Amino acid sequence: MTRRITWTLLVLTSLLLLLAVVPLAVSLTARERVAFRDSQRAATRVIAAVAEEHLSDNQPPTVMREELDAAARAGDCAAVYDASGRVVARTPCAAAEGEEAEIMVREVLDGHRPAEPPQSRGRLVTAEPAGDVRRPAGAVVLARSAGPLDARIAAIWSWSAAIGVAGLAASAVLSVRLARWVSRPLSTLDASARRLGEGVLDERADVEAGPPEVRRLAATFNTMAARTEALVHGHRAVIADVSHQLRTPLAALRLRLDVLAAGAEGDVSTELGAAQEEIARLSRMVDGLLAVARAEQTTPRPMAVPVDEVVAERVAAWGPVAEERGIRLTAVSQGPGPTVALGAGHLEQILDNLIANAVEAVPERGTITLDRGRVGEGVRVVVRDDGPGMTDDAKAFAFRRFGNPEARGTGLGLAIVHRLVTVNGGTARLEDTPGTGLTVVLDLPAWREGATGGAGRQDLNRF
Repeated sequence: MTRRITWTLLVLTSLLLLLAVVPLAVSLTARERVAFRDSQRAATRVIAAVAEEHLSDNQPPTVMREELDAAARAGDCAAVYDASGRVVARTPCAAAEGEEAEIMVREVLDGHRPAEPPQSRGRLVTAEPAGDVRRPAGAVVLARSAGPLDARIAAIWSWSAAIGVAGLAASAVLSVRLARWVSRPLSTLDASARRLGEGVLDERADVEAGPPEVRRLAATFNTMAARTEALVHGHRAVIADVSHQLRTPLAALRLRLDVLAAGAEGDVSTELGAAQEEIARLSRMVDGLLAVARAEQTTPRPMAVPVDEVVAERVAAWGPVAEERGIRLTAVSQGPGPTVALGAGHLEQILDNLIANAVEAVPERGTITLDRGRVGEGVRVVVRDDGPGMTDDAKAFAFRRFGNPEARGTGLGLAIVHRLVTVNGGTARLEDTPGTGLTVVLDLPAWREGATGGAGRQDLNRF
């Protein structure tokens, strides 16, 4: 925007300067030429007046020669011609003689005003009659150097160019300042909107910079951001509070059922066992909602996370559980171990949820494989199993809370995974494993040297 505003104003200023300065310079140049010609003719007429006294009245040529000497001292060249076109007096400079001068003299002696020839050898030539215009007693030719005229014309155009350049420079400075005054607050507002969209809910725009319209827009943005923050925090707080409050009565109810089941027999014991299972499932769901609320409140600071170490750690931790169910849990790697930029503990939580879901879904003698490697500028982590897989409809809603109707658990595990991946700037998607099964593909940002580290580990339950 800054460049567009600056260039637009510069083009408009250039056109205005061109339309104003150039015609003014042309007009001043024409006026200088006319003034120079008028001054030259006046000097020629002075010499012609004293020459007429000598040629017509037979007065001594003393005054005429004095005028010629004065013209010579001024740098002019002059020559006095009689009625026959013969030179009777002249200055030492011979520029007032020659073919062009003789043509002008004949025209003057014939009673015509001679046409002014173009500038010749750096001098301008004029001719005036001595005496009556119709029947002159002679003619005077005066040649004057065009140097002073050229110097004044050059000065006019130089000053015009300087004014134009100064005006253009001033316009450039003002254009840049104006463009920045308008665009900088908009850029700041754009950055604030981007950070708000990335989850920084306490982001606010500066309302003190820029034109009034931009300040009003920033104030409106801040109002919207404040309401959004209040709504989101209120939503999260309700989920967290309700989940937390439900855990205590559920635990108490489960203990009571355990006590009743210990002394019950027959069908009553069976019914109490089924009720205990439902209570346990409801407890897991409440804990899952609490974990989701905590995950949604996470705004991580990225740190360097070695993928190979975390994968090896989680495979070792889940190995006994997989072996107990007859499932083979393995990890493979493509190339050197990559490092990703994630919040502290997030990769462990992501892998725990994915492995837990796969262990629940894969039948006995099935396999779960963790693969990782670099893809372009990022890192790809793949969790692949050969279980029953998911339908296309189920995959379309799997990352939503309770969105998967085929989920055996609470349906919150993939929602937590999706939240933790996307909040760190990555992406997650579901694909079919060749043959049968489900493949979860995670594209995570690679760690770059100099990135900001930090953030303590957050303990979220796995679901």
